[in-house]
Amino acid sequence: VSVGEVLAIGPLLNALQKNNSIEIVLTTTTSTGYTEARKRYGTQALAIGIFPLDFWLFSSKAWGRIQPDALILTESELWPEHLHQARRRKVPAFLVNARISDRSFSRYQKVQSLAMRMLQKFELIFAASQLDRDRLVSLGANTNKVRTHGSIKFDVSMPALLTQDECESLKRSLGFTLSASKQPFVLLGSSTWPGEEARLLEIQQALIEQGTDCRLLLVPRHAERAPELIKLLSSQSLSWYQRSSGDAPPADLRIHLADTTGELAQLSQAADLAFIGKSLPPHHEGQTPIEAAGLGIPSVMGPVMSNFKDLCRSLVRAGAALQVHDSEQLKTRILELSTAPAKLQEMSLAGRTWHSASRGSSQRIAADILACLDA
Repeated sequence: VSVGEVLAIGPLLNALQKNNSIEIVLTTTTSTGYTEARKRYGTQALAIGIFPLDFWLFSSKAWGRIQPDALILTESELWPEHLHQARRRKVPAFLVNARISDRSFSRYQKVQSLAMRMLQKFELIFAASQLDRDRLVSLGANTNKVRTHGSIKFDVSMPALLTQDECESLKRSLGFTLSASKQPFVLLGSSTWPGEEARLLEIQQALIEQGTDCRLLLVPRHAERAPELIKLLSSQSLSWYQRSSGDAPPADLRIHLADTTGELAQLSQAADLAFIGKSLPPHHEGQTPIEAAGLGIPSVMGPVMSNFKDLCRSLVRAGAALQVHDSEQLKTRILELSTAPAKLQEMSLAGRTWHSASRGSSQRIAADILACLDA
């Protein structure tokens, strides 16, 4: 698993290890995921390592050394050789939080016989949504072995909700000056991708021109993009600050670039409205809006959220988010919401309610896995 899955898998590991006989060997596919896993589960897991290459020589060696009693893969991790090793050794394999994006679905349809052979090697598949379940079944997964308990990402522990005084203190620490008569409107760019920051800067300028004291909190998905974002920010006239510099932000700051990792959830609580990144063309997969909803932050997202299609529909139906057709409508909706505090409050409450009602899948999945292992 990568960093996102490392965080999401925690509640499931906890639920599984309520059975004292369960020992976990956790592997990740990225170096950043490995570092995060060591930090979070170093005392909980029997061992933590990099996922072995899906090639016979490496796979067979890893299986021979670890000799697992069960294999749990996450999301869209379909590895033919590892699944072959599991079947050959009569080890049950489980796919948790299974997702099939638009792109993956199209790709697997072209090699459906291969997809079917992989999917039918799982003892149980836990789809993240009904749409994912339908796609998995259409690709050849056994209907009676695909279950929909919801996304395990709802169970990730959230930071405590800040009080109004704490939110104001956070805004001040970001350099966003508050006045007794009027608070600034803080717009968050959450996990943004190339091109999206420039659009948010244009929207911030439009907000200022309409008389809204807008402050922009940019949290790029990849902190290593800081040099290109610094170049972008240097080309405009508003004051800006780079968080990783370690210096204190200047007074009355307009733009705070949070080019750090692991701070999104905490910093988000300074925001009045969030734009969910990777959702404006040419990007099409989207970043998860779950965290923003759980923190009660209303969100706006672009037209393409293929990795979270069902989830976003549900969030919009709940009244906690808006999905726009294009970048021009994004600007229009943000301008409207910036002067509608009652609407933002309504969306905030709807998001927290939606998030709370969606929790608990990790416990249900763990119960099904343990029942299967005990059978």
